[in-house]
Amino acid sequence: MPMLDLEPAATAVARVVAGVRDDQLTAPTPCEGTTVAGVLGHLAGLAYAFRMAAEKTPVDGSASTDPAHLPADWRTYIPEQLDALAAAWRDPAAHEGMTAAGGVEMPAEVAVVVALDEVVVHGWDVAVATGQPYTVDDEGAEACRAFADSFGDDDRPPDLYGPRVPVPDDAPALDRLLGATGRDPGWTPPA
Repeated sequence: MPMLDLEPAATAVARVVAGVRDDQLTAPTPCEGTTVAGVLGHLAGLAYAFRMAAEKTPVDGSASTDPAHLPADWRTYIPEQLDALAAAWRDPAAHEGMTAAGGVEMPAEVAVVVALDEVVVHGWDVAVATGQPYTVDDEGAEACRAFADSFGDDDRPPDLYGPRVPVPDDAPALDRLLGATGRDPGWTPPA
């Protein structure tokens, strides 16, 4: 499998983070019960954890969705962590052997896909919740969808994905990924 490049997704999500207004931090997201601040805090934590996984220095704990865990300097911290995440996974050694993130041990070649999936999907969560445009490259979206599709309906990790949402086979790659992760690509914030 060719090495995945996390930079396009990291750049797209950093652009979304820059567009979030303070008054949007309490807005709902497609992640039921989680605000924009909660998803941003989760992005901050997962970017750091998966960077450390690439460096084979896993950290304990998981990336919380509690808005109280959003770093005060999130506008600079999250983009910095996303850049560092993409840079760490450019090292071919990052893709070798085993690693861990969020307390889960996995092959490094799986961890990079999980990292990309988390960044892409939660980037969309924040973008759609804050009314921002969002695009990701089809290659990254397809790699993430293949990972999401690797779970059957009975063995889907409930803390990772909701029930599948039907999406047409000819829909854009991002929409097919969203459906595979249990998100409705047509989600809009409540009025």
